[in-house]
Amino acid sequence: MAGLVNNLLILFLVFQNICLGFRSSLSVFKRYKDTTRSLSSECFGSDHPVISLGLSDFALDIRMPGVTPKQSDTYLCMSVPLPVDDEAYVVDFKPHASMDTVHHMLLFGCNEPSSTENYWDCDEGTCKDKSNILYAWARNAPPTRLPKGVGFRVGGETGGRFFVLQVHYGDISAFRDKHKDCSGVTLHLTHQKQPLIAGMYLMMSVNTVIPPGEKVVDADIACHYKRFPMHLFAYRVHTHRLGKVVSGYRVRNGQWTLIGRQSPQLPQAFYPVEHPVDISYDDILAARCVFSGEGRTAETHIGGTASDEMCNFYIMYYMEAKHAVSYMTCTQNANPDMFRNIPPEANIPVPVKSDMLKMTHGHHEETKDSDKTSLLQQAKKEEEEILDQNFHIEEAVEWPGLDLKLGQVSGLALDPENNLVIFHRGDHVWDEKFYLPHGLSIDKNGNYWATDVALHQVFKLGADDKEPLLILGVALQPGSDRSHFCQPTDVAVDPVTGNIYVSDGYCNSRIIQFSPNGLYVMQWGEGTETSLGTARPGQFHIPHSLALIPDFGQLCVADRENGRIQCFRLETGEFTREIKHKSFGRELFAVSYVPGGLLFAVNGKPYPGEAELVQGFVMNFSTAEIIDTFIPLRKSFEMPHDVVASEDKTVFVGDVHARAVWKFASTEKSETIVQARLKNNPESTDPLKKQETQHLVGQTSTGVSFVLITTLLIIPVVVLLAILAFIRWRKTTVYGADGEHKLDSSSGRILGRLRGKGSGGLNLGNFFASRKGYSRKGFDRLSTEGSDQEKDEDDGTDSEEECSGPPPLPAPSSP
Repeated sequence: MAGLVNNLLILFLVFQNICLGFRSSLSVFKRYKDTTRSLSSECFGSDHPVISLGLSDFALDIRMPGVTPKQSDTYLCMSVPLPVDDEAYVVDFKPHASMDTVHHMLLFGCNEPSSTENYWDCDEGTCKDKSNILYAWARNAPPTRLPKGVGFRVGGETGGRFFVLQVHYGDISAFRDKHKDCSGVTLHLTHQKQPLIAGMYLMMSVNTVIPPGEKVVDADIACHYKRFPMHLFAYRVHTHRLGKVVSGYRVRNGQWTLIGRQSPQLPQAFYPVEHPVDISYDDILAARCVFSGEGRTAETHIGGTASDEMCNFYIMYYMEAKHAVSYMTCTQNANPDMFRNIPPEANIPVPVKSDMLKMTHGHHEETKDSDKTSLLQQAKKEEEEILDQNFHIEEAVEWPGLDLKLGQVSGLALDPENNLVIFHRGDHVWDEKFYLPHGLSIDKNGNYWATDVALHQVFKLGADDKEPLLILGVALQPGSDRSHFCQPTDVAVDPVTGNIYVSDGYCNSRIIQFSPNGLYVMQWGEGTETSLGTARPGQFHIPHSLALIPDFGQLCVADRENGRIQCFRLETGEFTREIKHKSFGRELFAVSYVPGGLLFAVNGKPYPGEAELVQGFVMNFSTAEIIDTFIPLRKSFEMPHDVVASEDKTVFVGDVHARAVWKFASTEKSETIVQARLKNNPESTDPLKKQETQHLVGQTSTGVSFVLITTLLIIPVVVLLAILAFIRWRKTTVYGADGEHKLDSSSGRILGRLRGKGSGGLNLGNFFASRKGYSRKGFDRLSTEGSDQEKDEDDGTDSEEECSGPPPLPAPSSP
C-alpha cells in the first residue's frame, strides 16, 4: 500500500510540474505579446514573434521591422528582449533573407542594446555592454546548424537578455520599388537544460605587417589549449581585400589536423567542420592567413579601416555544461618554428569567381568606386565582432605592487620586453623650490621619454646612459612657441615613423609634433572657451595623457578637465572623433591602447554632489562603447593618474594619491592566478586531474578528525613564524640590510623593471641636479595650480600640490 501511495505521489508531482511549465510558457508569451513592438504589415501576417513549440520549447522571430535602406552598404540593427526570465538555450536558427537584398546578417547576445528604437544605424553600436556572436549568415553560404544536445545559453544569471540583429544591405537596387524589408532569423529555444554548451574561440593576429608589392605574406597564430575538452563543429574566416586563404588546425604530438580552410573573399558565414575535431588539454590551436601586398604602395598593418587588414579565424565549439566557457581568444604565436611543418594546402589560395567576389564584399559596379565611407563602416562592424565579447578584467590580488614603498605615482610604461616601469616621485615632500616629474613613455628601442611640468621640458633617456639623448624645451622657461613648453604632461613616439608627439600641457592647450631628431613639425589645438558651455573638437582643457593608435593611424588624447577622449590623425592632426560617456564624470586622466582595438582609460574623483565612480574603463575603439569597467579589490582608487596595458590585455594603474600601482588581468588569467595559489597541490594546475583529486580526498576520510585537530593547533604557530619571516624579508629586500637601498627621498624616480629584480632605478632627481646649469638651489617656486588638481580630502576643494606634506608657502600663479 505504501508503495502504491509513493508511486501516486510521484506521478502527481510530475504531472504538476508539467502543468506549471505549460502555464509558465503561456504566461510568458502573453506578457511578451503585450510589450512587443508592432511590425510592418508587409513583413508577415502574424504580429506574434513568440510561438509555442510544446511544453518547454518555443520559437522567437527576430526580424527587421519593415525597413527601406537609402544607400548601399547600410548597416541596420534592431533588438528583441528574451521573453523569459529564467535560463534558456538556443538550439537552432532559421534565416529569413534574400540574396538580392542582404549581404550578411549577424546575431549578437547581450544585456543592453545600444538603442531602444525599433531599429537604428549600427554606427551607434550593437550593445552597450559585452556581446557574443551567436549566429552569422551570408549570401550563398550554408546555414549554421548546432549538433543535437548543443545550445547557446541565454538568460538566467549569466546569459544575455537581449538579441541584437545586424543586417548589412549591400546593393540597394532591389529597393527601387520602396518596399520594406523584414529580413531576420527565427530562433528555436528550449528550457530543457542542454548537456553541451556552445561557445566561440577567436584566433586573431595583431601585429602582422604586409610590405608593399610582397607577393606572399604569412600571418601565423598559435596557442596551447589549457582547458577541458571542446568539440569543434563550425568555423568562419575573415580578412579584408588582401587575404587569399585562411586555414585552422589542431596540432597534437606534431600531427596537423585540419579544422577548416576557406577563402576570405567568399561569403564570410560559419561553415561546418567536415570531419569532427576535438581539442584536449595541451593541444595546440594554429591558424595561418596568407596575404599578398601586390598593388599596394605602402605597408599594410592590422587594423579596422578598409586600407588595413585583419586575420581572424573563428571556431564554434561545444563543451560539457559543467565546464563550459562561452568565449576564448588567441592572439599570439606560441611556437613560430612549428609552422615549418604546416600542411602545404595552407599556402594555396582558394580560387574565387569575379562575380562571387563582388557579391561577397557587397560592392556592385554602380557603387564600388563611390563609397569609401561604407568600406570604413564595414571594417568598423567587423572589429566590433571581434571585441564585444565576454571580456572582463579583475585585480590580480597576489601581485605585490601595493606592497612597494612608492612616492606619488605619476607615470607608468611598458618596455619592449613587457616589463613594467614606474615613474614616481620618491618620498620627497615638495617645498618652495622643486621640479615636478610627470609623464613617462618608452619607445620601441627601449628609450625612456619623461616630461617635467616644472622644468617645462621633455627628456629622451637611454636606459644605461647618464646623459640625455635629446632634450626638448628650455629649462625653467615656460612659453608657447616652437621651442618652449608650458608644463608638458605626456609624450608618445610613433613606432613606425619615429615622430614625437608632446601634450602641452597645463598652461598651453596643444599637441606638438616633432621629427625623430627633435625638429618642430606642426601643432594643433586651442584652449576651451568656457563661456560656450561645451568644448568644441580640437579644444583642450589640460591635454593630460596620450595614446598612439597605430592600427588606425591616430593619436588619442585624454582631455582631462573636459572629461573626454579626443582622437586625431597622426599625419595631419585632423580631428577624427570624440569619446565621451556620462560615467567618465568631469575628469578623464589617462588613456592607453592595445593593438586589436581595445582602449583603456581612468577617470578622476567626482565633484561634491556627483555620483560617478572613480574607476577604469575598457572600450571598443571602433564603436567607442564601454565593454567593461574595473575597480580594485584591495584599497581603492583615490586619484588614478596613469594607465598602461599590454598586448595580452594585462592592465596597470598608478595612483598619485594612494601611492600605489594595481595590476588587472582578464578573468581567464584570474582563474589561472587562483590555481597558482594552490601550487602546493601540483594537480591543481591541471584541470583534468581535479576529479581524480576529489576522489582521493573522499577515500581519506578515516582519521580526518585527528588531522583536523592537529592542523588547528599548528596553524597559529606557522602564521606567527611566517609573519616574522616576512618582516625580516621586507626589511632586507626593500631597505637593504643597512638601509642603503631605501628609495631616494629627494627626487622623482623610475623604479626599475618589475618583471625583473625591480630593485634598480634611474634616479631622475639626481640626474637633473647633476646636469650643468641645474641646481637644487635657486629654483623659483612654480605653482602647480591646475596641475593634477586632486581633491583635498578634508574639504573637498582642489589642492595646488600633489603631496601629503605640510602646507606650502604662498606662491604666484604660473604664466
